[in-house]
This record gives sequence, structure tokens and C-alpha cells, in this order.
Amino acid sequence: MRGVIASLAIFFSLVALAAPAPAAPLRPGQFASREAVLAWMNDYRHHREPGHVPEAVHAISQLGIFKDPENAGAFVGFIAGVIATNPGPADELISRMLPLPPEDQWAIVQAIAYSGIPGWKPLLTRFAERLPARRLMVEKYLSGQLATLDQAGFEKSPGTFQKIGGFLGLHKEKKPVLLTPNAALLDVLWGYYMATGAFNPAISDIIALLPLSKDRDDVERLTLGGMAKYTLAANGARDAKLLAMLKSVAKYYPKNNKAIIEEVTEAAETVDLARLRKEALASIEELKRKGPGYKRDISMWGQIGEGALALGCIGAAAAGQIEFGIPCVVGGAMGSAGLHYWETQK
Repeated sequence: MRGVIASLAIFFSLVALAAPAPAAPLRPGQFASREAVLAWMNDYRHHREPGHVPEAVHAISQLGIFKDPENAGAFVGFIAGVIATNPGPADELISRMLPLPPEDQWAIVQAIAYSGIPGWKPLLTRFAERLPARRLMVEKYLSGQLATLDQAGFEKSPGTFQKIGGFLGLHKEKKPVLLTPNAALLDVLWGYYMATGAFNPAISDIIALLPLSKDRDDVERLTLGGMAKYTLAANGARDAKLLAMLKSVAKYYPKNNKAIIEEVTEAAETVDLARLRKEALASIEELKRKGPGYKRDISMWGQIGEGALALGCIGAAAAGQIEFGIPCVVGGAMGSAGLHYWETQK
């Protein structure tokens, strides 16, 4: 009998240890503005309080952030990261995030799909009835017609024979469903990192974009690679854990990738961020002059969209430092202001 009691005591003590600690009370005004919510998100991975996440989601909705999907990536990525690190109470957390206005329900659908937990499809199915405005979106994720984070990547360019075959009506293979990397996805990855502080998938996917900083054929890819490189270095300069993470994984990458990671870590350690920015801008200008006949006018990093401009803030914010010298408000940067900044920093 004593053995049974001792076993039960050990069991209940383990349960107590596994149970999440009560969340500390929120400070007045902690979710009163976009910047306030972001500041709380910045600190979350150091002091995780998932119990407050539903409150944050409702605040984000009330602030109108979800109504601008192109600039809400960091917030969606954060919710996805919270779900990923709390698969057990995920049902309860999501239930408390709802209801949301019809125009905001997409964020919960995408966050569940992006969470990457093994049971995300059953989880999404269970909440489909409470997300009626996004029924088609739910169906497309469940059927694999919309890509998740683990499907991020660029479609491979067809070879000569494939092009000829396509012209003749041959080789009509079904294209894989891919999540094409862009500035908005980069925001999602940084938001995911804010919630988890983990290497996968956020940092590993951002590292996968670094070779694009050497692209010589496509301005958007070159720009995206430059943004990935710059934000990793900017964060690494302020986040010792991230810097150590980058240094420890560099040896596992191919030679060319390893060299870029080492360049990022060196810039972070020496806080030589201006050099990375100037080199990226110079590469973009060179490609515009010598590239394969681009007719569109992509002027520096300013014309990629507000998502890319906001990314500088998101990237720094992930390391707990919102302001690092660029004149923007996260998600609200004006293209002209951002363009003026980058051009004056040549």
C-alpha cells in the first residue's frame, strides 16, 4: 500500500511539474497598441505565458492588425509558434482566441496550419465550424491545396528539354504546392521565433534564404536574401543565444552556405551591419544594370512592399530591440519613408 501511495505521490508531483505556471498579471496597457503587443511578444520566449496569448489575439484583432494580411505575418507566426509549443492545451487556447470577426478568422486558420504539430489537420477540422467565414481556406489546407511552412521553397526552373516538352504539350506534370518565400513569410518566421526561440523551423528556414543574397538573376530573390542576411546579423548582434545558435550550426552546411553564415556571425559580433546593407544595395544596383532585361522598376528595398520595410523592425524586435535606426513603425512603414532611408544610407 505504501508503495502505491509513493507511486501516486511521484505521479502527482510530475503532473504538477508539467502543469503550466499561472500567468503573471498583465500590466495596464500592455496590449493597448501594436507596439505594446509586439513588445510583449518580444519577451515571450524568455517568460512564456501561453495563458495570455488569447488576450493578445483579441487585442491584435481589435487593433485591426489582421485586416492587413501582408503585414500581419509576424503575429500569425507567433500564434503558430505558441500552438507548436503547447500542443496539449492547443484546443483550449484556440477556443479562447475565438470568436473573431469574419475578416480576421483567416489568421487562426493559417496559424493552425503553420504550427506544424502532428495533429494540426484534426485540430483545424475541430474548429472549422467556429471559423465559418474561412470554410474554403480550411478545405484547401486540409486537402493540401494551400502550402504550410514545411513546404516553403522556390519552384525549380525547368531545363531546356522540359521547356520544349511544355511547348509541345508534353511533360505536363502536376506542380508541387509550395509556399514561395517573400517578405511576408520572413515576418512569419521571425514571429515563430519570438514564440519558440527554437532553431526549427524559423531560423533554419531563414538560413535557407541566405544563398539568395548571391543571386544574379532575380532582383526579388536577391533582395529577399539580403533581408534575411541583414536581419539575422542584426538580431545576432543583440541576441546572444541566436548568435551562438548560428555559430554552432554553420559547420553542418555546405561550403558556400557556411561562408555566408560565417559572414553573418562576423557582422553580428563586430556590429558591422552597415557593411551588409551597403553590399546588398550595391548587388541590387549591379543586377539592375547587368541583369537579363528587367523592365520593372524595383528601386532598392523600398518597392518590395510594406512587408519588407516592416521586416527590419520585426527582425530587430525578435531580439527585443524594436528601434535600431530605421524610421518605421512595425507594419506601418510608408514606402516613401523607407525608400528615402535606404537610399540615404548608401
